[in-house]
Amino acid sequence: MRLTPLLLATVLIAAPALAAPDFADEVKADYDEHLEALFIDFHKNPELSYVENRTAGIIAKELRAAGATVTEGVGGTGVVGIMKNGEGPTVLVRADMDGLPVKEASGLPYASTATQVDIEGQKMPVMHACGHDVHITSLIGTARRLAAMKDRWKGTIVFIAQPAEERIGGARKMLEDGLYTRFPKPDYALAFHVSSGTPTGKLIMEPGLNASSSDSVDIIIHGVGAHGASPHTGKDPIVMGAEVIMALQTLVSREISPLKPGVVTVGAFHSGLKHNIISDRAEMQLTVRSDDEETRQTLLQGIKRIAVNVGRMNGLPDAKLPEVKVSRESTPATMNDAELTARMREAFQRAFGKDVLHSEPREGMGAEDFAYFVQPELGVPGAYFAVGGTPQAEIDASENGGPPIPSHHSPLFKIEPEPSVRLGTEAMTVAVLDLLSPARASAAAQ
Repeated sequence: MRLTPLLLATVLIAAPALAAPDFADEVKADYDEHLEALFIDFHKNPELSYVENRTAGIIAKELRAAGATVTEGVGGTGVVGIMKNGEGPTVLVRADMDGLPVKEASGLPYASTATQVDIEGQKMPVMHACGHDVHITSLIGTARRLAAMKDRWKGTIVFIAQPAEERIGGARKMLEDGLYTRFPKPDYALAFHVSSGTPTGKLIMEPGLNASSSDSVDIIIHGVGAHGASPHTGKDPIVMGAEVIMALQTLVSREISPLKPGVVTVGAFHSGLKHNIISDRAEMQLTVRSDDEETRQTLLQGIKRIAVNVGRMNGLPDAKLPEVKVSRESTPATMNDAELTARMREAFQRAFGKDVLHSEPREGMGAEDFAYFVQPELGVPGAYFAVGGTPQAEIDASENGGPPIPSHHSPLFKIEPEPSVRLGTEAMTVAVLDLLSPARASAAAQ
């Protein structure tokens, strides 16, 4: 239907205005005056997991300037900022800060050209190819906004800049370094992730499963070296490795319920140096994903059983059976607390309008180590949400044959900074204000 000018005017008048929290103008001003430059600096100067020293220093400085009491070096490069304002609950607000070993090809005027030596001693290109620059900029924006609004909340906020999410190890290291004992233990934990596939202005907040578990597994097969022309005198680790790889495919297809998702991917297989030499060693690297702990353990135990028994089948003595090692780069599934999620959804809809909430089907089994902060045995309910990062017009164009939206971890990855940072700041501020509302606390006590 073609809209006449009069009809178009009628439609525009009738269309409801987008809602915004009453402090949105202050967030806009802060973005223009401070946060935009901060985001660009973070994007141009990304740092790899466990060596986020410059990034951590900037965050610590910004949190101190906002009025927080700051401790650096928690779990390596982690930063903890405590902001107290009387008696009330404690809320943890977490942002991850590491980049990825990716050479940026986004074409952005502020694209990263950085390189850095990683914890293995290798010089790598570095890029914020997953949006963590948005997360830490919004963390600072949230701290600045809440510091200016102390008349509207009571309690304690624990601001966390977490290292090494990309290696799913930073959260565990911070906990092992006393995050919940050296500092106030939270009553609630919150975090968000910007999403390049979600329209700007939209939030995704769902109860239950939000990210899969992830385990990195190494398999070492010890063979017996020999001449390639005399294979009977050796034990070929490449053949055994191939047998392991094929047998692993039965774990998902035959050992777990077809109604429960699981992934076992062999991402690397290294063995041998020359055409006519049978190697004495093969190494494989696996990623294992699931959505519940029972399936996770079935897969991990099955990998070990298969590898060891392939060795036995090929006549290896017990002392030379394959080794299976589960790396510390592992995390359980991230589960949102149902009651807290319902409360946050209501708070978001009150602040931004009912249309702010968006839903998307899961298209993969990505992992997130925020899970460690909210494990059931710790007694800290958590809520993890997504913030849209790409304008709807670009998403529509892509769906109609235009340029595809670059995925996370791609060298082409990019998001629209202003709406992403502003909505991340506004949404997290809304969430904390709701959880630390004196009025709600008073009503609950009556």
